[in-house]
Amino acid sequence: MAHPLRIAYENAMTEESGSRDGRNLTAKIVDDLGLAIVTEHFRSGSPFPTEAELCGRYEASRPVLREAVKMLAAKGLLVGRKRAGTLVQPEDNWNLLDPDVLRWMLQRDFSIDLLIDFTEIRLSIEPRAATLAAHSASGPQRAAIVAATERMAAADRGEEDALEADIAFHIAVLKASNNRFLRQFTDLTETTLRFSIRRTNEYKGVPRASARDHKRVADAIVEGNAALAGTRMYELIYGALELLLVAGKHPLRP
Repeated sequence: MAHPLRIAYENAMTEESGSRDGRNLTAKIVDDLGLAIVTEHFRSGSPFPTEAELCGRYEASRPVLREAVKMLAAKGLLVGRKRAGTLVQPEDNWNLLDPDVLRWMLQRDFSIDLLIDFTEIRLSIEPRAATLAAHSASGPQRAAIVAATERMAAADRGEEDALEADIAFHIAVLKASNNRFLRQFTDLTETTLRFSIRRTNEYKGVPRASARDHKRVADAIVEGNAALAGTRMYELIYGALELLLVAGKHPLRP
C-alpha cells in the first residue's frame, strides 16, 4: 500500500498540473477569441458563440471558458447582457492601453494611423520619463540605460539584436522614471515598438535605430541634466512621428 504522504504528494502534483493546463487553455482561448474580435471575425452587434459552442470548440470546461470570457470582458471586448447573452463591444469600448488588445490590433491589416496615434502617446510620456530619470534614477537604473545604449552600439557591429537593444533602452528609461504610472507603460511600449521600430527604420532607410541618438539621451540622464534629457528624448520620438506622418501622407503636427 502506498504511503499516505506519497498519495498526498501525487494528488497535489495532479491538481497542480490540471491547474496549469487550465491556465494554458484559458490563455489560448483568450488569445484566439481576442484576435478574432479585433480582426472583426466577430463584429459588434453580431451573434457571439454560446458558452456550449465554445466549450465544444476548445474542449474546455465551463469554468475555464467563463474565466476566458471574463478576461475578454475586462479588456472591453465583450459584455454580458441578461436575456441577450454575450455581445461583442464596439472598438470605442476596447481598452487600447491593454498590451494584448494593442497586439491584436497590430496583427490585423496594417494601420499606420494606429502607429501614429501611439507614437503621439509616447511623445507625451517618454520625454517626461527621461526628465524624471535624470532627476532621480538610481545608480543601477542609470547603468541599465547605459547598458542598453552599449547593446545598440554592439548591434551596429553585428554583435547584438538591434530591436531588443532598442526596446531595452526605452523600457529602462520608463522604469528609471520611478513614477508608478509611467512604469505601467512598459509592456504597452514594448508591444508597439516591436511593430513600429521596423517600420520607422524602413521609412528612414536604415537597418536599425541610431545608437548615437539614443546615447545622447542616456548621457543627459547620467549627467543629471533633466531638461536636456527630456528635450533629447522628445526629439528622438518626434523624429519617428514625422517619418510615420510623411509615410501616411498626413501633414506634420505641432
